[in-house]
Amino acid sequence: MSPSPEAQALLHRMQEARRQIQRQLDLIDRQITRRMTALIPQLKPKRTCYRRGKAPDPGAFLERYRAHLAALTAERQPEIDALSRKLVRQDAAIAALCHLHGLSSGEAVGGGGNPLGPCNRTGLAIRLDGHRECDHG
Repeated sequence: MSPSPEAQALLHRMQEARRQIQRQLDLIDRQITRRMTALIPQLKPKRTCYRRGKAPDPGAFLERYRAHLAALTAERQPEIDALSRKLVRQDAAIAALCHLHGLSSGEAVGGGGNPLGPCNRTGLAIRLDGHRECDHG
């Protein structure tokens, strides 16, 4: 039995809505990356030589970088969490529709979106406390 044209159209609309949410998350990721790239010159130490017999701290730059990254991510965390939850709900709805109408999962997951799901983003899938926001195999 082949799926009805209405079911295929609904699946296509659902996949497009999922892709839009994924694009929003990717946009947030790019914005955070752009802001961090612009901050790098300010994070570098003023002096790289020995001062009063003390060697420069090589880990200080990374500490400052991570602190600024955490602050920028924390600003957007509520939006990231909301979009991630919406993406998970959309994935579940697409899977349910495919199961209900006998569509193959390749049609549902493939659809031009991110093949690894919403966790394939740098810095966005893991919250500041280290908790994974989603769990795609």
